[in-house]
Amino acid sequence: MHVESAKRRLYPRVFDTDWLLLREMRSAIGALVKSVVRPGALVIDFGCGSQPYRSLFEANCAIYKGADFEGGELTIREGRVDAPNAEADLVVSFQVLEHVADVGAYLREAGRLLKDDGRLILSTHGNWFYHPHPEDHRRWTREGLLAEITSHGFETIDCTPLLGPLAYTTLLRLTLGYHGLRKIPGVGAGLARALAILMNLRGYIENLVTPKWVTLDNACVYVVLARPASV
Repeated sequence: MHVESAKRRLYPRVFDTDWLLLREMRSAIGALVKSVVRPGALVIDFGCGSQPYRSLFEANCAIYKGADFEGGELTIREGRVDAPNAEADLVVSFQVLEHVADVGAYLREAGRLLKDDGRLILSTHGNWFYHPHPEDHRRWTREGLLAEITSHGFETIDCTPLLGPLAYTTLLRLTLGYHGLRKIPGVGAGLARALAILMNLRGYIENLVTPKWVTLDNACVYVVLARPASV
């Protein structure tokens, strides 16, 4: 199941409800990997889940270690990763922060893991459905997210917004319609896929025509590159 989930997140299909968002995430994360990751760098994926982006880091000759409650090379116990201080060149966190009850403790632990010249790559939601896995605590404005990161020991280098309001509201309607159609016996699955293709393409066009200044502060997801503030 983890393998299937990771593959779908890295290579979403146009008939998936989150195709547009996942392809944008892969593009943004892939660009950061190419610009930041050095051969031999140690990458700790803090809350790795199915580890969908592992191959992007390993393709750049990084040493990747997943950290989670189970299923990773490193174990998380009571919010702490089973790894020494200042071991990682890069800590990454993809769609985890909204599920964390104590954001400060999570970011401080990321800082503990990082070398002084290390980097943090983090993505989280600006606007999206409530999705408890197993909990879902918050959404951010860009200003609020960067202030939170700063208050817990990091300096933001870059913040990339993904999907403006025209596109992400289309995806919200798609998600509701998709799951409603799938309940129809027999033809439901086919109708749901057809709707997903049409709405994804609509969202793609809407995202292209949305002014960048609108998306900047009204994004579905923010991808942040940061460093320890002491550097």
